Amino acid sequence: MRRPERAVAMITLALLNVFLVTAALAVVKLTPDRSLALRPPTVADREIMLAGAPALAPAAATAPLPSPNALTARLAGPMQGAGLGQNLTGVVIDAVTGRSLYSSNAEQPAVPASTTKLVTAVAVLASAGPDLRLTTSVVQSSRGVILVGGGDPTLTAVSRKNAYPKYASLADLAKQTAKALKAAGTTHVTVDYDTSAYQGSTMAPGWKQLYFSPEGDVAPVTALELDAGRITPGPQYTPRVQDPPSAAAQRFAQMLTSRGVTAHVGSRTTAPKGARRLGAVQSPPVSVLVEQLLTHSDDDIAEAMARLVAMNLHKQPTFAGGAAATREVLARLGVSGGVEIFDGSGLSHDNRITPSALAKVLALAASPDHPELHTVLSGMPVAGFSGTLDDRFDMGTASAGRGVVRAKTGTLDGVNTLAGVVEDADGRLLAFAFMANRVQSPAAAISALDTLAGTLAGCGCR
Repeated sequence: MRRPERAVAMITLALLNVFLVTAALAVVKLTPDRSLALRPPTVADREIMLAGAPALAPAAATAPLPSPNALTARLAGPMQGAGLGQNLTGVVIDAVTGRSLYSSNAEQPAVPASTTKLVTAVAVLASAGPDLRLTTSVVQSSRGVILVGGGDPTLTAVSRKNAYPKYASLADLAKQTAKALKAAGTTHVTVDYDTSAYQGSTMAPGWKQLYFSPEGDVAPVTALELDAGRITPGPQYTPRVQDPPSAAAQRFAQMLTSRGVTAHVGSRTTAPKGARRLGAVQSPPVSVLVEQLLTHSDDDIAEAMARLVAMNLHKQPTFAGGAAATREVLARLGVSGGVEIFDGSGLSHDNRITPSALAKVLALAASPDHPELHTVLSGMPVAGFSGTLDDRFDMGTASAGRGVVRAKTGTLDGVNTLAGVVEDADGRLLAFAFMANRVQSPAAAISALDTLAGTLAGCGCR
């Protein structure tokens, strides 16, 4: 379904929803014992639904299993697709049993690009849990106040009304702080700032300086940043400042001044233990952050989640610490090899992951034994509908995957990857990973990868 047709479908669905709601209210009037109070579900209970895209339940062994021989024969042609480069690897496994159904150099490490985010997402959900929130706070100091970064990559200057997700707002924090200061009779302060929650370099091995600016893929990784360090808040890929903590402190000082407390920026420091807290704001839960990082391939959130994994395993909150902690969590889950990473986002060309490891991670996320990981499924883009797959899977064999393929994309110079889950024509849930390195034509490679996933969607293969 192309975009104009989808728009018509969406409007039709919306009108249908209005009709259903009206009918439901009429029924309620006829049932006086029922409460009219609406009780929205918590984030943990919420299931992401997309118009036209079917819900994906955890894997269950009810549909017939594809024949490996038949599946291999069906994939033979698409695996020779133009544009897939000189180093194509791939795997398909049954998400229920983990049985390998197709393999082409599946144990060969490849540059994963942003499919690295899948291992980061699973690691943070397994170690920190889906409900943890990240706190940005202000504490009192002898010179005034200290703005303490808690690693929230989504802290924003002013949170939009009725926005989803609802991000923590620096304006709210300034309001709390100004109120506490004025209540104590303080009208002049120095704003120092604490970034000690993270340590080490702000740039991972294998990164390029242009990732910060002009490309704006990611900000220098620190525990305190505002609007992901963007010079001007706006689209995802916007140039970033070189010193996000200083920029955040400057904005906070301006906000305090506008609220009747004259403030100027001091310097980087470490807040003393037990310092009196004057205000605090919190990020959305980790489950929501994971959804955002997967749907939109958000590099800033991915790096924050990798640091969180490190902290939860009591390792150094550095790139190396996050990578080591991620591998340790995966090993505990049964994925003991095939992952060699240097960041959490996949921007590093030094990362290497095997297709087999990616598929195993996806099978874990689909397993009813790991409900804490199911956010990975709801966060992955849906082919033809959301995120980095919203304008793909619209032609030929690939179109069979629209609405039924959920997958994470990966793109770097010379690299295109796709890893996700799909229900085949018989309703069996499969996990797959296709990784093309040494790509000459990204457009051709993307089309070929979509064709591979669409082939799985249209194949009962028995």
